[in-house]
Amino acid sequence: MTNTRIIIMGAAGRDFHNFNVCFRDNENYEVIAFTATQIPNIEGRLYPPELAGKLYPKGIPIYPESDLTKLIRENKVDQVVFAYSDVFHQDVMHKASTAMSAGADFILMGAARTQVKSTKPVVAICAVRTGCGKSQTTRRVSKILINMGYKVAAIRHPMPYGDLVKQAVQRYSSYADLDKYECTIEEREEYEPHLDNGVIVYAGVDYERILRQAEQEVDIILWDGGNNDLSFYTPDLLIVVADPHRPGHELSYHPGETNARSADVFVINKVDTANAADVITVRDNLNAINPRAQIIEAASPLFVDDPAAIRGKRILAVEDGPTTTHGEMGYGAAWVAAKRFGAAEIIDPRPFAVGSIKDTFAKYPKTGNVLPAMGYGEKQTKELEETINRSDADLVVIGTPIDLTRVVKINKPYQRVRYELQEIGQPTLEEILKAKFKK
Repeated sequence: MTNTRIIIMGAAGRDFHNFNVCFRDNENYEVIAFTATQIPNIEGRLYPPELAGKLYPKGIPIYPESDLTKLIRENKVDQVVFAYSDVFHQDVMHKASTAMSAGADFILMGAARTQVKSTKPVVAICAVRTGCGKSQTTRRVSKILINMGYKVAAIRHPMPYGDLVKQAVQRYSSYADLDKYECTIEEREEYEPHLDNGVIVYAGVDYERILRQAEQEVDIILWDGGNNDLSFYTPDLLIVVADPHRPGHELSYHPGETNARSADVFVINKVDTANAADVITVRDNLNAINPRAQIIEAASPLFVDDPAAIRGKRILAVEDGPTTTHGEMGYGAAWVAAKRFGAAEIIDPRPFAVGSIKDTFAKYPKTGNVLPAMGYGEKQTKELEETINRSDADLVVIGTPIDLTRVVKINKPYQRVRYELQEIGQPTLEEILKAKFKK
């Protein structure tokens, strides 16, 4: 019998993980290529031989997803493995139809086959969509566990957009480490808030190696998920965050619905800014598919250093990039703060956009009158900076999880918006974590 020839469709994260745990050094399969989407400048590169294993001494090529049909036919591919997240169910089936019409099977790999088992307890925080509030939920969980006397590390979903060999295993314990690994804005948004709380962060490419290193220095592992992807590790407690600003999405996006059906605990976040009817819709939908899970309602209250500075001003709202692009949120914390504190106008950033920022608006037309803080590399970060500084706003309101001024120079006044998770009523995360992990 010949080896099964496969292509893995991905976005520089789940695709590499699935390869590492299921196909690397597996002589029953021949991985012809990866295809890439969503991430700038990843196609046209290699998954390097240092990470690909003994069967791939030349590495594995990465092509744009638009080449998929041609690659299947030219290489007589048997199976296409779909391996990225936050995709509308109908769009997944369009991908399946494309692969199948070219002659390949279409495969979705589940948790049982792709999760790595830890020797330490794992609390996984996942979501039904990008931008639900996983990060502040993870920070809340980490504070509770630290107060209980545990040492924890947050292992963050991959964002390896640079030198994959150098990024195989990354450990962050200080801001200097962010510079050491040349972190993008997207990476800094996830890592900096943990460092502010004294929590070690791990990330990279090879997530079994990452886990084994983290196990040597902590009591409990926190999986800090990306998008609405499944946990890479077998969880002892799975917390899934839902967003009532997008009711119904908990049932209609892959693999977020899988998370919802698997959850031990739901956090319905942002109930302070959502319509009550939408909160009830989300609660009913979650109860219908997973009645055994406990449900927590929570708020993400906003804090601004000087709210009075916003009143009467023409505002440029800068938001978390992934939330407003493939997360399809037309607004974020900066927009809400501008509205709440009396901005005269929230300006449209599109006329001022340059380069890849302009391309981002074309690719994600559902983005509202907000500027996604895109920064997948030095060039794009500079284009973000130029876009901000070209605007005619009186004030920039920054809703990203990091201090954006650490990486871009803003030539006009600005205010930062901060937000943390606050549970409302009972049960609380503290009650659930103490019941599960009390010493």
